[in-house]
Amino acid sequence: MNLETTLAGRIAVVTGGALGIGFAAAERLAQRGARVIIADRDGADEAATRLRDQGLAAEGLAVDVASEKDTEMLAQTITERHGRLDIVLNNAGIYSSLKPAPFETLGPEEWRRVFDVNVIGLFLVCRALLPLLKASGHARVINIASGVAFKGNPWMAHYVASKGAVISLTRALATELGPHGITVNAVAPGFTLSDGVHGNPELVDGVKEPSLRNRVLARDMLPADLVGAIEFFAGAPSAFITGQTLVVDGGAYFH
Repeated sequence: MNLETTLAGRIAVVTGGALGIGFAAAERLAQRGARVIIADRDGADEAATRLRDQGLAAEGLAVDVASEKDTEMLAQTITERHGRLDIVLNNAGIYSSLKPAPFETLGPEEWRRVFDVNVIGLFLVCRALLPLLKASGHARVINIASGVAFKGNPWMAHYVASKGAVISLTRALATELGPHGITVNAVAPGFTLSDGVHGNPELVDGVKEPSLRNRVLARDMLPADLVGAIEFFAGAPSAFITGQTLVVDGGAYFH
């Protein structure tokens, strides 16, 4: 099997795909032959141009996953341009802008902001794209969760809870969408030095050292460390796997 074309002919959507983990994943899927639609609130067109400059098939769409109108526009655009959809990577989420804080200092508005993107956004994207996924016959949904959902890290209760919800939603969707030939799985990264994280020194100072200390593979985790797991769940080798969460964190948590 030619690894360079294992996803040839597939149409893929990557939310939050303009930077960091999302862009690394979009690049890998495109390298494997998929036509990738980068859906991001900012920078989607620029990210798609970067991929096209490599000779890869990519499009950019300005999409806020927390907006019902935007997710419906995403589905309509894909329907009009391609008439089908095979892969959805729900990567968009709020993390890199968060500052560690005690539970009792987090207000409801901050909880709602995190859940609106990390959980409700995932719901809106999947709901809008579901007719296209059902028509595929071999669709793949991949959700980006987090290892913190298993470890219960302190000072980020709203984020931890949101990623726990992603894992539970992954399982519920897998059971409901299986009869349509759709697999639904999650990838749970450890602390990843992405573009956004580098822009939040307070987060890096508070999380990087404990993360390195607790890993069996004691080095920094980069977006490139996740793309293999994402590619696996997007392709044929994972066709009989659904409802699962794969932790990719250098051995900090054995799941």
